[in-house]
Amino acid sequence: MTAIDGAALLNEVEAFHRRFNVFPHEAAYVAVVLWDAHAHLLDCFESTPRLAFLSPEPGSGKSRALEIVETLVPNPMAAVDASAAALFRAVAGVDGKRPTILFDEIDTIFGPKAGENEQLRGFINAGHRRNRPMFRCVGDGANQTVQAFHSYAAVAVAGLGYLPDTIRDRSVNIRMRRRARNETIEPYRTRIHEKEGFALRDRLATWAEQVSERVMNVWPTMPEGVTDRPADVWEPLLAIADAAGGDWPDRAREACVVLVAASKANDKGSLGVRLLTDLRDHVMVGIDRLPTVAILDRLNAMDDAPWADLRGKPLDNRRLSRMLAEYMTADNEPITSRNIKAAGSVLKGYYAADLRDAWARYCPPPPESPLPPLPGTENVA
Repeated sequence: MTAIDGAALLNEVEAFHRRFNVFPHEAAYVAVVLWDAHAHLLDCFESTPRLAFLSPEPGSGKSRALEIVETLVPNPMAAVDASAAALFRAVAGVDGKRPTILFDEIDTIFGPKAGENEQLRGFINAGHRRNRPMFRCVGDGANQTVQAFHSYAAVAVAGLGYLPDTIRDRSVNIRMRRRARNETIEPYRTRIHEKEGFALRDRLATWAEQVSERVMNVWPTMPEGVTDRPADVWEPLLAIADAAGGDWPDRAREACVVLVAASKANDKGSLGVRLLTDLRDHVMVGIDRLPTVAILDRLNAMDDAPWADLRGKPLDNRRLSRMLAEYMTADNEPITSRNIKAAGSVLKGYYAADLRDAWARYCPPPPESPLPPLPGTENVA
């Protein structure tokens, strides 16, 4: 078998995407091409990143991006309205072929009007890492047995808005936008162009066979500062770039830094972390205690904050109490409201002292927070 030049092949895949997709920056082309290739090498890695094309408005090229990916990956399976049970069985393999799952309109599954869809969320989360089957009861009535369903599979999604935190953190996130007037692409004609994509797909599959031993159990050097979950996401992609050679190792690491930084910039953290941060930076600034009623008034009056509309209702006392009780004080007790004396009456409220440990552990650094003085220099003029 003639050896395939990996760098040249990835260049061709990138050129194919550029004919039909306008991505927001160069890093996105690099990431998507490497993701296409990684779908052919899934068994070489411990985990598989999700690929997410997201945008705030329709008409931003998300579905077309997913359509081009579909021509380049092995065994694509469109799953717009597939149930979790169907996906469990599909990943188990039809004739031994694991599908690459493509979810379009993911906002209809996880959007604010779609409910939680915990079964699908669990499937997508579990399938991120190898050897983490999900267990389900199978059978009728009392004749049921527990069966393990393997969910390890490559998944790409497209939709409006944002993904649930647990999925977003496992994804390469491409924030799509509408094409500008000076940005042109070639019209995509399925009957004509999908054959070109299939030809590239077959060559990617052949190349994957040739380099599988070179990428298996390899731990690529990560860019400085890329650790933990972002490193899990990017390790397979960087391993593939290193195997391809040429300028792909450098381009891949540059793309990694750009997209990880962009993800952090867009990441508001969980709703609980957002609550803690808003309490610290906007509600209790310079205040050591505040009644609950005043806290709620200030939170619900904040512009560009979710508190006034949490699934159609403003944040109330009960939900505030429940959310803060998830975090602990410095004495390892749940954060709870306490009595506050005010104007001859006693109101329930929260003390900054009870929140400080959670602020330090979970919140990002305060905006424009000065660095603490070096030891021994506190009194230097």
